[in-house]
Amino acid sequence: MTDFKSLLETKDYEFLKTNTHLDDNIILLCLGGSHAYGTNNENSDVDFRGIALNSKSEILLGNDFDQVVNVNTDTVMYSFNKIIKLLSSCNPNTIEILGCNPEAYMYLSDVGSDLIDNRKMFLSKICIHTFGGYAGGQLRRMENKAARVAGQTQNEQHILKSIRNAKYEFKNRYFPCSDSSVNLYVDNAVQKGYDREIFMDVNLSHYPLRDWAGMWAEMKSIVGSYNKMGKRNEKAISHNKLGKHMAHLIRLYMMCIDILEKEEIITYRSEEHDLLMSIRNGDYLDDNVQPKPEFYDLLNQYEERFEYAKQNTSLPDVPDYKSIDEFRMCVNERIVKGEL
Repeated sequence: MTDFKSLLETKDYEFLKTNTHLDDNIILLCLGGSHAYGTNNENSDVDFRGIALNSKSEILLGNDFDQVVNVNTDTVMYSFNKIIKLLSSCNPNTIEILGCNPEAYMYLSDVGSDLIDNRKMFLSKICIHTFGGYAGGQLRRMENKAARVAGQTQNEQHILKSIRNAKYEFKNRYFPCSDSSVNLYVDNAVQKGYDREIFMDVNLSHYPLRDWAGMWAEMKSIVGSYNKMGKRNEKAISHNKLGKHMAHLIRLYMMCIDILEKEEIITYRSEEHDLLMSIRNGDYLDDNVQPKPEFYDLLNQYEERFEYAKQNTSLPDVPDYKSIDEFRMCVNERIVKGEL
């Protein structure tokens, strides 16, 4: 068994102490990926996720270091102000930080513990569109052609669906506009190499430029990240990692259903461990490295549970922004006063 705390003391992780944004500013450091989910095996890489406070000057000047990424160790450290925004959006890659097993946390300060204790203030129906959209889009990319790259037209449809899921939350963060003001749709392509592509009809008057720039940046990011996901999927398939990919997608449904039904963030999947490992180990793949019908039966079960959960959840439409703002303000005030 890997001694993760000893691993953090090695030279590879010196950046946690030498980077000016990290060191004493770190309030949380935990395992990420399969080690956090309980789906790791002897070949699993170790990656860490964490949070570091913003500095006094950043707070007063309105700056933000956003995140520190160390590619060599697959470590991502988010700034406090950025993680608050991501958690408020119920971002699947970050909300899981608040639901790990106790032993997965390598370090927790008092502020880090308070953040975990108050995790429910971030939960809302927005998770339907973040978790559900991401998982659903990824699963459909595999449908009936898991060992091949999805067709270009199909990719466009998935990108459009992802953008529409993201637009659900735009109204909470940007100046409002009607759905008809920004209409996105797929039509015959004008670009070379494309059969179909996404077009847009925009009809905005007296609309704040910075809000439009923010929405445009998010839509552009989705297009870019989706292309990267496609390359990752091709690589996963070529390295016989399709089972791992399938298990990851089913896990996303499990986690979102927990949020909707139990209003809890459960990152470590102890109850479903055996099922997820059997998927990861290829038990649901046939001799042609295609998902068996049993996998799609399982998928349908989770999609039905997800549909029921989202219709019957007691979660609010949006997170508790008042409590979130008060928490962030309190922490940043203590930093400015020199108390942290």
